[in-house]
Amino acid sequence: MRASGLNWQGLMEQLQQALPHCEVTDQSLAYFKYPRRTVSLNLPVRMDDGSVRMFRAYRTVHSTSRGPSLGGVRLRAGVSAHECEVLAAIMTLKAAVADLPLGGAKGGIDVDPESISEHERQGLIRRYTSELVEFIGHHEDILAPDVGSDEQAMAWILDAYAENTGETTSGVVVGKPLPLGGSYGTKDARGRSAALVTGRVLEQAGRSLRRARAAVYGFGSVGRTAAQTLAAQGALVVAVSDQGGATYASGGLDLADLTAHRERTGSVRGHATDISLDELTELDVDVLLLAYDYGAIHAGNAHAVRADYVVEATNRAVLPEAERFLKDHGVTVIPDLIASLGGLVVNYLEWVQDASNFFWTEEEIEGAIDVRVNAALDEVLTFARTRRTDLRTAAYVVALNRLHDATVMRGVYP
Repeated sequence: MRASGLNWQGLMEQLQQALPHCEVTDQSLAYFKYPRRTVSLNLPVRMDDGSVRMFRAYRTVHSTSRGPSLGGVRLRAGVSAHECEVLAAIMTLKAAVADLPLGGAKGGIDVDPESISEHERQGLIRRYTSELVEFIGHHEDILAPDVGSDEQAMAWILDAYAENTGETTSGVVVGKPLPLGGSYGTKDARGRSAALVTGRVLEQAGRSLRRARAAVYGFGSVGRTAAQTLAAQGALVVAVSDQGGATYASGGLDLADLTAHRERTGSVRGHATDISLDELTELDVDVLLLAYDYGAIHAGNAHAVRADYVVEATNRAVLPEAERFLKDHGVTVIPDLIASLGGLVVNYLEWVQDASNFFWTEEEIEGAIDVRVNAALDEVLTFARTRRTDLRTAAYVVALNRLHDATVMRGVYP
């Protein structure tokens, strides 16, 4: 479902478009161009058959200029240090757009999580945490769920950290189960905010989600919540996909029935009319929302996209060369820096709650997420409108200016 092409050069090329509008200096930009550190690990894990298998793993801290770093831990075959560095930089930008006192990080373990047992996965996660224990902490680097990891993995990280340090520090990891200091809203924040942001962007353009046709690429927790929120705003969700393929209904899918079907069969296929993943991205729809992983839209398939709006509900879902093509052909890309902001905001709120040992209600959390996401979106939309830029350039400008201010105020060692 993903093409290769996630690279540092593409990120830097897009940043170059923002520089004429920024206050950044060569000095402050240098801080952004180089991650603070990348740790490479070899993790020995005893497998269920008694053998010991070595896994390659990484953790990148991109920036701590505005606060401790925060970022997910992905379990994915082929994950690399370079991938972690690019995604960590995007997390830095995202935190700055939201004006959160955080920097960006990303970790990864080179493994297909479907190829190992639950017991082996636990051993792998615990070994990863133990090897990183001197680098992570609630005031240093905070771990979070990502592709291939979940709240159970975060619980194992919390426990392994406590075993290694002798103290339970809830804020070292976010995305935890509620009984272990987790927060309401964690599972729904990213998908919900992506849909709400989409509605606001369309509204500013004089359009509406009511009766708008939408396709959702990826029907995990993010895509499912996004689809449900789009439908609640009046959109017709006509297609969704998962790893097994896609399903389509011209008059709109029954999302409740589809969810039950997927839970029963393990796939969205067979619910309505089966189509391929390529066919989903080529549908003539108003909104194509991308909720799987990076690179769903790339140079090889951008020419076939017929949606008016492409929404990055996950990081780097549209690769730079594809975005250039879409922009030239009148397609609006709603970038990850604002579309997927809800996930980072709820992680921040969990971290704050853990630090204070005071926990808010579900309604309070939802309201706090909306306030921060809408404030960030207001800034980006205003800049894009007044300076006549695309939304990604506007988001980069907002982020880079804040990172510049933090860098200048903190200074550099003589």
